[in-house]
Amino acid sequence: MPLTTREGIVNVRRYVRAIVVLATVAGSATAGVARVIAQDRAPAVQFLRLEDLERRALSANPTVAQAEAIARSVAGRQRQVSLYPNPIVGYTADDIAAREPGRSRHFVWVQQSIITSGKRGLVQRAVQQEAVHAAAEQEMQRHRVRNAVRMGFYEVLGAARLVELRRDLARLAREAVDVSEDLFNIGQADRPDVLEVTIEAERAEIELARTDNDLARAWQDLAAVIGEPDLPYTPLAGDLEAELPNVDEAAVREQILKESPELRIARARVEHAKASLARARADRVPNFFVRAGAGYNFDRTEAGREVGTEFRLEVGVPLPIFDRNQGTIVQAEAQQRLAEAELRRTELSLRSRLAGVVRTYRDSRRIVERYQQAVLGAAQQSYQLYLARAQEMAAAYPQVMIARRTLGQVRAEYVRALVDARHAAVLLEGFLLAGALDAPAAIPGEPNVTIEAVPFTVTP
Repeated sequence: MPLTTREGIVNVRRYVRAIVVLATVAGSATAGVARVIAQDRAPAVQFLRLEDLERRALSANPTVAQAEAIARSVAGRQRQVSLYPNPIVGYTADDIAAREPGRSRHFVWVQQSIITSGKRGLVQRAVQQEAVHAAAEQEMQRHRVRNAVRMGFYEVLGAARLVELRRDLARLAREAVDVSEDLFNIGQADRPDVLEVTIEAERAEIELARTDNDLARAWQDLAAVIGEPDLPYTPLAGDLEAELPNVDEAAVREQILKESPELRIARARVEHAKASLARARADRVPNFFVRAGAGYNFDRTEAGREVGTEFRLEVGVPLPIFDRNQGTIVQAEAQQRLAEAELRRTELSLRSRLAGVVRTYRDSRRIVERYQQAVLGAAQQSYQLYLARAQEMAAAYPQVMIARRTLGQVRAEYVRALVDARHAAVLLEGFLLAGALDAPAAIPGEPNVTIEAVPFTVTP
C-alpha cells in the first residue's frame, strides 16, 4: 500500500536523510578509517618504492645495455688507434732458372711503413672525442630511464587516485538511482529526475571503466620502461600530494645549458670534426716505407766464386701529384660546419624545450595551489549544501548529482595538475631528457682507425 499520510512522508524523509548521510560519510574521512580497518583485517600488501623501480630499470632496460655496448666499442677503437702498423716480412727469390739452378738469389726482408705528419695523434684525438660522446650517451640514457620511471611512477599514482575517485562516484550514483526510484514510487520525484540520475549513474560507470583502462595503460608503460613487461600490477609506495619540489628555475637553466649530455655530445662532435679535418689535411703528406733485407747470391764472379751474402735497403714514397686528398678535405670542412651548426641547433632546441617545461611547471603548480586554497573547498561546500537541501526535501536529487559531478571533475583536474607538476619537475631536474625506450645513437666512428700505409711492393 503506497505511503500517502504525513507519517509516511516523514518516514521517507528519514529514509532519504539516512541515504544522504550514508553517501556523505562514504565520501568523507570515514572512508579513510574504513580503509585502515580493512587493511588491519586484510593481509599485508607489498608496495613498490620509486628507488626499487629505478634500480630494476637501470639493470633491465635494454637501452642502458646498448649505451654500455657503444662505450665498449669506442674503447676498442681507442685501443686499436694506439697501435702502430705491423711490419711486413717477406722472402724474395730472383733469377731462378731451370737451366742454371745455381745462379739464383734469395733474400729475406722486413718492410715497415712510417706514418708522417702526426696522423696517429690526430686520429687518437678524434677517437678521444668519440669516447667523450659515448660517455655522455651513457649518462643521457640513464637519465632518460630514470626520468621515465619517475614520470611513470607519478602517472600510475595519479591514475590509481582517479580510479578511487571514480569508483566512489559510481557507487554513490548507483545508490542515488535506488533512492530516486523509491521517491518516484511514493510520488516525491518526477520521472525526468529519475532519468537524470540514471544517466548520471551510467556516465559514472563509463568514467570508471575509462580510468581503469588508463591505470592499466600507465602500469604497462611503466613496466615496459622497467624492462619487465609482464610485471603484475602492484600498489606503489608514494604520496602524490606530498610537498611539490621547489625548482630553482635560474639554477636549472644554468645547469642544463652547461652540463646537458646533449650539449656535451654536440661539443664532442665539433672537436671530432676539427680533428678529422686536421687528419684530412695531414693526409696530403704521404707516408713512406723502409725495407731492409739480407740474402745470398749464388751467382759466380769472373773469378769463379759465388757472390755470397748481400744486403738491401729500399725507401719508397708515393708522389702526391694528382691525389692530394682534395675531396676528403672539402668533405671534412663541410662536416665541421655541420657539427658547429648542430651544436647551435641543440642549444636553441634546449632553450625552447626548457621554456615549455618551465611554463608547464608554473601553470601546474599554480593550479595545484589554487585548487588547494579555494576550488576544492568550494566544490566540497557546494556539494554539502545540496546534500543538506536534499535532506530537507528542499532540492531535487539531480542537483545533488550535478554538484557531485562537479566535485568529481574538480578532484580529477587537481590530480591531473599534481601529475603534470611532478612530470615537469622530473624533466627540469633530469636535463629535459625523455625516451627511455629510444635506442641510443651509435657513434659515427670516423676517420678510420687504420691509417693507410704504403702498398706492398716488390723490388724488380
